[in-house]
Amino acid sequence: MRVIEIDTRNRRQVREFLDLPFRIYEGCRQWVPPLEMDAKAMFDRTRHPYYRESDAVFFMVYSEGGEALGRIAVLDNKRHNRFNQTAKGLFYLLEVVNDFEAFSLLMETAFTWARVKGLTEIIGPRGLTALNGMGMLVRGFDHRPALGIPYNHAYYPEFLERVGFKGITDVVSGYFNRDLPLPEKVSLVAEKVKEKRGLIVERYTSRKDLKKMIPHLKDLYNGSLVGTEDVTPLTDEEVAEMAGQILWFADPRLIKILMKDYRPVGFLLAYPDISAALQKTNGRLWPFGWVRLLKELKCTDWINVNGAGIIAEYRGMGGTAVLFNEMAKSVREGHYIHADLVQIGVENERMQQELSTFGIDFYKMHRIYRCVI
Repeated sequence: MRVIEIDTRNRRQVREFLDLPFRIYEGCRQWVPPLEMDAKAMFDRTRHPYYRESDAVFFMVYSEGGEALGRIAVLDNKRHNRFNQTAKGLFYLLEVVNDFEAFSLLMETAFTWARVKGLTEIIGPRGLTALNGMGMLVRGFDHRPALGIPYNHAYYPEFLERVGFKGITDVVSGYFNRDLPLPEKVSLVAEKVKEKRGLIVERYTSRKDLKKMIPHLKDLYNGSLVGTEDVTPLTDEEVAEMAGQILWFADPRLIKILMKDYRPVGFLLAYPDISAALQKTNGRLWPFGWVRLLKELKCTDWINVNGAGIIAEYRGMGGTAVLFNEMAKSVREGHYIHADLVQIGVENERMQQELSTFGIDFYKMHRIYRCVI
Protein backbone atom coordinates (compact mmCIF):
# COMPACT_ATOMS: atom_id res chain seq x y z
CA MET A 1 0.00 0.00 0.00
CA ARG A 2 1.06 3.59 -0.50
CA VAL A 3 -0.19 7.00 0.65
CA ILE A 4 0.03 10.12 -1.49
CA GLU A 5 -0.62 13.77 -0.72
CA ILE A 6 -3.25 15.23 -3.01
CA ASP A 7 -2.16 18.20 -5.09
CA THR A 8 -5.15 20.52 -4.64
CA ARG A 9 -4.38 22.09 -8.04
CA ASN A 10 -4.66 18.71 -9.78
CA ARG A 11 -8.26 18.27 -10.89
CA ARG A 12 -7.92 14.54 -11.46
CA GLN A 13 -6.59 13.92 -7.94
CA VAL A 14 -9.23 16.17 -6.36
CA ARG A 15 -11.96 14.37 -8.29
CA GLU A 16 -10.65 10.98 -7.11
CA PHE A 17 -10.66 12.25 -3.50
CA LEU A 18 -14.25 13.50 -3.86
CA ASP A 19 -15.51 10.40 -5.67
CA LEU A 20 -14.26 7.81 -3.16
CA PRO A 21 -17.30 8.00 -0.82
CA PHE A 22 -19.65 7.20 -3.70
CA ARG A 23 -17.96 3.79 -3.96
CA ILE A 24 -17.71 3.22 -0.20
CA TYR A 25 -21.44 3.96 0.30
CA GLU A 26 -22.71 2.39 -2.90
CA GLY A 27 -26.11 0.90 -2.14
CA CYS A 28 -26.35 2.65 1.26
CA ARG A 29 -29.73 4.37 1.33
CA GLN A 30 -28.81 6.53 4.34
CA TRP A 31 -25.71 8.27 2.98
CA VAL A 32 -26.21 11.76 1.51
CA PRO A 33 -23.56 13.25 -0.79
CA PRO A 34 -22.48 16.82 -0.06
CA LEU A 35 -23.24 19.70 -2.37
CA GLU A 36 -20.52 19.32 -4.97
CA MET A 37 -19.75 23.04 -5.13
CA ASP A 38 -19.22 23.16 -1.35
CA ALA A 39 -16.98 20.08 -1.43
CA LYS A 40 -14.82 21.51 -4.22
CA ALA A 41 -14.52 24.86 -2.44
CA MET A 42 -12.47 23.27 0.36
CA PHE A 43 -9.60 22.68 -2.08
CA ASP A 44 -9.42 26.27 -3.30
CA ARG A 45 -6.47 27.67 -1.36
CA THR A 46 -6.84 31.06 -3.05
CA ARG A 47 -10.50 31.79 -2.32
CA HIS A 48 -11.45 29.74 0.76
CA PRO A 49 -11.09 32.01 3.84
CA TYR A 50 -9.73 29.14 5.94
CA TYR A 51 -6.38 29.29 4.15
CA ARG A 52 -5.75 32.94 4.96
CA GLU A 53 -3.95 31.89 8.13
CA SER A 54 -4.37 28.10 8.42
CA ASP A 55 -3.19 25.02 6.57
CA ALA A 56 -4.60 21.66 5.52
CA VAL A 57 -3.36 18.56 3.75
CA PHE A 58 -5.32 15.83 1.95
CA PHE A 59 -4.08 12.24 1.84
CA MET A 60 -5.25 9.13 -0.01
CA VAL A 61 -4.18 5.52 0.50
CA TYR A 62 -3.98 3.08 -2.43
CA SER A 63 -3.61 -0.67 -2.80
CA GLU A 64 -0.65 -2.16 -4.65
CA GLY A 65 -2.87 -2.37 -7.71
CA GLY A 66 -3.68 1.34 -7.56
CA GLU A 67 -7.19 1.11 -6.11
CA ALA A 68 -8.16 4.00 -3.80
CA LEU A 69 -8.87 2.61 -0.32
CA GLY A 70 -9.20 5.66 1.91
CA ARG A 71 -8.81 9.40 2.35
CA ILE A 72 -8.37 11.99 5.10
CA ALA A 73 -7.90 15.72 5.56
CA VAL A 74 -5.63 16.94 8.37
CA LEU A 75 -5.98 20.54 9.52
CA ASP A 76 -3.69 22.97 11.29
CA ASN A 77 -6.38 25.50 12.24
CA LYS A 78 -4.41 28.38 13.69
CA ARG A 79 -7.49 30.44 14.59
CA HIS A 80 -8.90 27.53 16.58
CA ASN A 81 -5.61 26.93 18.41
CA ARG A 82 -5.04 30.59 19.12
CA PHE A 83 -8.56 31.09 20.52
CA ASN A 84 -8.39 27.94 22.68
CA GLN A 85 -4.65 28.21 23.49
CA THR A 86 -3.98 24.69 22.25
CA ALA A 87 -1.79 22.88 19.72
CA LYS A 88 -4.38 20.56 18.22
CA GLY A 89 -4.60 19.14 14.76
CA LEU A 90 -8.04 18.34 13.39
CA PHE A 91 -9.01 15.50 11.08
CA TYR A 92 -11.90 15.64 8.64
CA LEU A 93 -13.36 13.93 5.54
CA LEU A 94 -12.20 10.53 6.76
CA GLU A 95 -13.45 7.71 4.54
CA VAL A 96 -12.01 4.20 4.24
CA VAL A 97 -13.01 0.76 3.05
CA ASN A 98 -13.31 -1.96 5.67
CA ASP A 99 -9.55 -2.58 5.78
CA PHE A 100 -7.78 -1.76 9.05
CA GLU A 101 -4.31 -1.93 7.50
CA ALA A 102 -5.24 0.78 5.00
CA PHE A 103 -6.81 2.87 7.75
CA SER A 104 -3.78 2.50 10.04
CA LEU A 105 -1.36 3.57 7.30
CA LEU A 106 -3.52 6.56 6.45
CA MET A 107 -3.74 7.66 10.08
CA GLU A 108 -0.01 7.24 10.76
CA THR A 109 0.65 9.52 7.78
CA ALA A 110 -1.72 12.05 9.31
CA PHE A 111 0.08 11.82 12.67
CA THR A 112 3.45 12.41 11.02
CA TRP A 113 2.26 15.53 9.21
CA ALA A 114 0.75 16.91 12.42
CA ARG A 115 3.95 16.30 14.42
CA VAL A 116 6.01 18.16 11.82
CA LYS A 117 3.61 21.08 12.23
CA GLY A 118 4.32 21.11 15.98
CA LEU A 119 0.88 19.78 16.94
CA THR A 120 0.62 17.52 19.97
CA GLU A 121 -2.75 15.85 19.48
CA ILE A 122 -5.44 15.28 16.86
CA ILE A 123 -9.17 15.60 17.39
CA GLY A 124 -12.10 15.13 15.08
CA PRO A 125 -13.89 14.78 12.88
CA ARG A 126 -13.98 18.60 12.73
CA GLY A 127 -14.21 20.71 9.58
CA LEU A 128 -12.56 23.80 8.15
CA THR A 129 -15.19 26.11 9.66
CA ALA A 130 -17.57 26.16 12.59
CA LEU A 131 -20.43 25.62 10.14
CA ASN A 132 -19.29 22.12 9.13
CA GLY A 133 -20.98 19.12 10.72
CA MET A 134 -18.79 17.29 13.19
CA GLY A 135 -18.22 13.97 14.86
CA MET A 136 -18.22 10.28 14.01
CA LEU A 137 -21.62 8.61 13.96
CA VAL A 138 -21.83 6.07 16.81
CA ARG A 139 -25.61 5.66 17.12
CA GLY A 140 -28.41 5.93 14.58
CA PHE A 141 -26.92 4.18 11.55
CA ASP A 142 -30.38 3.34 10.22
CA HIS A 143 -31.30 7.00 9.78
CA ARG A 144 -30.44 9.48 7.05
CA PRO A 145 -28.37 12.42 8.30
CA ALA A 146 -29.41 16.03 8.04
CA LEU A 147 -27.78 18.10 5.31
CA GLY A 148 -24.07 18.60 6.00
CA ILE A 149 -23.96 16.18 8.95
CA PRO A 150 -21.51 13.25 8.68
CA TYR A 151 -22.57 9.67 8.08
CA ASN A 152 -20.18 6.72 8.34
CA HIS A 153 -20.14 2.95 8.50
CA ALA A 154 -20.23 1.31 11.94
CA TYR A 155 -16.62 0.08 11.72
CA TYR A 156 -15.16 3.61 11.66
CA PRO A 157 -15.33 4.22 15.45
CA GLU A 158 -13.77 0.80 16.10
CA PHE A 159 -10.86 1.60 13.77
CA LEU A 160 -10.25 4.95 15.52
CA GLU A 161 -10.13 3.32 18.93
CA ARG A 162 -7.74 0.61 17.73
CA VAL A 163 -5.12 3.25 16.78
CA GLY A 164 -5.43 5.09 20.10
CA PHE A 165 -8.31 7.53 19.76
CA LYS A 166 -10.67 8.03 22.69
CA GLY A 167 -14.05 9.73 22.71
CA ILE A 168 -14.04 13.11 24.45
CA THR A 169 -17.53 14.49 23.83
CA ASP A 170 -20.79 13.61 22.12
CA VAL A 171 -23.42 15.56 20.22
CA VAL A 172 -26.94 14.24 19.76
CA SER A 173 -29.63 14.83 17.17
CA GLY A 174 -33.31 14.55 18.01
CA TYR A 175 -36.49 13.71 16.14
CA PHE A 176 -39.76 15.60 16.45
CA ASN A 177 -43.05 14.70 14.77
CA ARG A 178 -45.78 17.29 14.44
CA ASP A 179 -48.39 14.67 15.38
CA LEU A 180 -46.84 14.19 18.81
CA PRO A 181 -49.06 15.80 21.42
CA LEU A 182 -47.30 18.89 22.70
CA PRO A 183 -47.88 19.16 26.45
CA GLU A 184 -50.22 22.07 27.12
CA LYS A 185 -47.98 23.25 29.94
CA VAL A 186 -45.16 23.86 27.46
CA SER A 187 -47.20 26.44 25.58
CA LEU A 188 -48.40 27.95 28.84
CA VAL A 189 -44.86 28.19 30.20
CA ALA A 190 -43.63 29.74 26.95
CA GLU A 191 -46.31 32.43 27.04
CA LYS A 192 -45.64 33.18 30.72
CA VAL A 193 -41.90 33.41 30.10
CA LYS A 194 -42.41 35.87 27.25
CA GLU A 195 -44.67 38.02 29.41
CA LYS A 196 -42.54 37.87 32.56
CA ARG A 197 -39.15 38.31 30.89
CA GLY A 198 -40.27 40.77 28.23
CA LEU A 199 -39.19 38.43 25.40
CA ILE A 200 -40.50 38.84 21.88
CA VAL A 201 -40.18 36.38 19.00
CA GLU A 202 -39.40 37.98 15.66
CA ARG A 203 -41.30 36.31 12.83
CA TYR A 204 -40.45 36.46 9.14
CA THR A 205 -42.59 35.94 6.07
CA SER A 206 -40.20 36.67 3.21
CA ARG A 207 -36.50 36.50 2.31
CA LYS A 208 -36.53 40.30 2.21
CA ASP A 209 -37.48 40.26 5.90
CA LEU A 210 -34.75 37.71 6.64
CA LYS A 211 -32.08 40.05 5.31
CA LYS A 212 -32.84 42.42 8.20
CA MET A 213 -31.66 39.91 10.80
CA ILE A 214 -28.45 38.86 9.00
CA PRO A 215 -26.30 41.57 10.70
CA HIS A 216 -27.19 40.08 14.11
CA LEU A 217 -26.04 36.53 13.31
CA LYS A 218 -22.37 36.91 14.23
CA ASP A 219 -22.97 38.41 17.69
CA LEU A 220 -25.79 35.95 18.37
CA TYR A 221 -23.80 32.86 17.45
CA ASN A 222 -20.56 33.94 19.11
CA GLY A 223 -22.46 35.07 22.20
CA SER A 224 -24.05 31.62 22.47
CA LEU A 225 -20.55 30.05 22.65
CA VAL A 226 -19.64 31.70 25.95
CA GLY A 227 -18.92 29.01 28.53
CA THR A 228 -18.43 26.33 25.86
CA GLU A 229 -15.02 24.70 25.46
CA ASP A 230 -13.06 23.94 22.29
CA VAL A 231 -15.01 26.21 19.94
CA THR A 232 -14.09 28.79 17.33
CA PRO A 233 -16.12 32.00 16.88
CA LEU A 234 -17.58 32.74 13.48
CA THR A 235 -15.74 35.12 11.19
CA ASP A 236 -17.38 37.70 8.93
CA GLU A 237 -16.79 35.39 5.96
CA GLU A 238 -18.48 32.46 7.72
CA VAL A 239 -21.44 34.64 8.64
CA ALA A 240 -21.72 35.63 4.99
CA GLU A 241 -21.75 31.92 4.06
CA MET A 242 -24.43 31.22 6.67
CA ALA A 243 -26.46 34.14 5.36
CA GLY A 244 -26.23 32.75 1.85
CA GLN A 245 -27.53 29.38 3.05
CA ILE A 246 -30.40 31.01 4.92
CA LEU A 247 -31.48 33.16 1.99
CA TRP A 248 -31.23 30.23 -0.46
CA PHE A 249 -32.69 27.33 1.54
CA ALA A 250 -34.80 28.86 4.27
CA ASP A 251 -38.53 28.86 4.70
CA PRO A 252 -38.81 32.25 6.46
CA ARG A 253 -41.42 30.89 8.87
CA LEU A 254 -38.82 28.54 10.35
CA ILE A 255 -36.31 31.23 11.35
CA LYS A 256 -36.86 32.52 14.88
CA ILE A 257 -35.02 35.35 16.65
CA LEU A 258 -35.62 36.02 20.34
CA MET A 259 -35.59 39.71 21.28
CA LYS A 260 -35.24 41.45 24.63
CA ASP A 261 -35.66 45.23 24.68
CA TYR A 262 -35.08 45.33 20.90
CA ARG A 263 -31.85 43.37 21.32
CA PRO A 264 -31.45 39.89 19.74
CA VAL A 265 -30.65 37.40 22.52
CA GLY A 266 -31.45 34.01 20.98
CA PHE A 267 -31.93 32.26 17.66
CA LEU A 268 -33.26 29.13 16.06
CA LEU A 269 -32.40 28.33 12.44
CA ALA A 270 -34.32 25.67 10.51
CA TYR A 271 -34.36 24.72 6.85
CA PRO A 272 -36.41 22.46 4.58
CA ASP A 273 -34.45 19.22 4.16
CA ILE A 274 -33.11 18.61 0.63
CA SER A 275 -31.26 15.36 1.33
CA ALA A 276 -33.51 13.28 -0.92
CA ALA A 277 -32.76 15.56 -3.86
CA LEU A 278 -29.01 15.41 -3.20
CA GLN A 279 -29.16 11.62 -3.24
CA LYS A 280 -30.87 11.72 -6.64
CA THR A 281 -28.46 14.26 -8.16
CA ASN A 282 -25.25 13.02 -6.45
CA GLY A 283 -24.88 16.50 -4.96
CA ARG A 284 -24.59 18.21 -8.34
CA LEU A 285 -26.54 21.37 -9.21
CA TRP A 286 -25.68 21.37 -12.92
CA PRO A 287 -27.03 20.93 -15.43
CA PHE A 288 -30.44 20.04 -13.96
CA GLY A 289 -29.80 19.27 -10.29
CA TRP A 290 -31.00 22.71 -9.21
CA VAL A 291 -34.47 21.89 -10.60
CA ARG A 292 -34.73 18.88 -8.29
CA LEU A 293 -33.48 20.94 -5.35
CA LEU A 294 -36.05 23.68 -5.91
CA LYS A 295 -38.79 21.08 -6.17
CA GLU A 296 -37.60 19.39 -2.97
CA LEU A 297 -37.60 22.72 -1.11
CA LYS A 298 -41.31 23.06 -1.91
CA CYS A 299 -42.49 19.51 -1.29
CA THR A 300 -40.28 17.99 1.43
CA ASP A 301 -42.06 17.18 4.68
CA TRP A 302 -38.78 17.23 6.67
CA ILE A 303 -36.99 20.19 8.22
CA ASN A 304 -33.53 20.40 9.78
CA VAL A 305 -33.17 22.55 12.87
CA ASN A 306 -29.51 23.33 12.37
CA GLY A 307 -28.60 26.04 14.82
CA ALA A 308 -29.99 27.22 18.13
CA GLY A 309 -28.58 29.18 21.01
CA ILE A 310 -29.08 31.86 23.60
CA ILE A 311 -26.40 34.32 24.66
CA ALA A 312 -24.94 33.54 28.07
CA GLU A 313 -26.58 36.29 30.13
CA TYR A 314 -30.09 35.20 29.12
CA ARG A 315 -29.78 31.46 29.64
CA GLY A 316 -32.00 29.81 32.20
CA MET A 317 -34.83 32.28 31.57
CA GLY A 318 -36.99 29.85 29.59
CA GLY A 319 -35.90 31.17 26.21
CA THR A 320 -35.29 27.68 24.82
CA ALA A 321 -38.89 26.70 25.56
CA VAL A 322 -40.11 29.85 23.82
CA LEU A 323 -38.06 29.22 20.67
CA PHE A 324 -38.99 25.57 20.29
CA ASN A 325 -42.63 26.24 21.07
CA GLU A 326 -42.58 28.65 18.15
CA MET A 327 -40.86 26.06 16.00
CA ALA A 328 -43.54 23.50 16.81
CA LYS A 329 -46.17 26.04 15.78
CA SER A 330 -44.45 26.66 12.47
CA VAL A 331 -44.15 22.94 11.72
CA ARG A 332 -47.83 22.41 12.41
CA GLU A 333 -48.91 25.48 10.43
CA GLY A 334 -46.90 24.44 7.37
CA HIS A 335 -46.81 21.21 5.35
CA TYR A 336 -43.96 19.71 7.39
CA ILE A 337 -44.32 16.52 9.41
CA HIS A 338 -40.79 15.62 10.61
CA ALA A 339 -38.07 17.73 12.23
CA ASP A 340 -34.44 16.74 12.82
CA LEU A 341 -32.86 18.78 15.65
CA VAL A 342 -29.21 18.68 14.69
CA GLN A 343 -26.17 18.14 16.92
CA ILE A 344 -26.85 19.40 20.43
CA GLY A 345 -23.96 18.98 22.84
CA VAL A 346 -24.65 16.38 25.53
CA GLU A 347 -23.12 18.75 28.07
CA ASN A 348 -26.11 21.04 27.52
CA GLU A 349 -28.31 19.06 29.89
CA ARG A 350 -30.69 21.95 30.51
CA MET A 351 -31.57 22.24 26.83
CA GLN A 352 -31.95 18.48 26.45
CA GLN A 353 -34.28 18.32 29.43
CA GLU A 354 -36.38 21.14 28.03
CA LEU A 355 -36.53 19.50 24.60
CA SER A 356 -37.47 16.13 26.09
CA THR A 357 -40.66 17.72 27.39
CA PHE A 358 -41.53 18.35 23.74
CA GLY A 359 -41.36 14.62 23.04
CA ILE A 360 -37.99 14.88 21.30
CA ASP A 361 -36.35 11.48 20.72
CA PHE A 362 -32.55 11.83 20.68
CA TYR A 363 -32.01 9.10 18.12
CA LYS A 364 -28.59 9.88 16.64
CA MET A 365 -25.24 10.47 18.31
CA HIS A 366 -21.91 11.68 16.92
CA ARG A 367 -18.66 11.46 18.91
CA ILE A 368 -15.59 13.66 18.82
CA TYR A 369 -12.37 11.65 19.23
CA ARG A 370 -8.92 12.64 20.50
CA CYS A 371 -5.48 11.05 20.19
CA VAL A 372 -2.24 12.32 21.71
CA ILE A 373 0.53 12.05 19.14
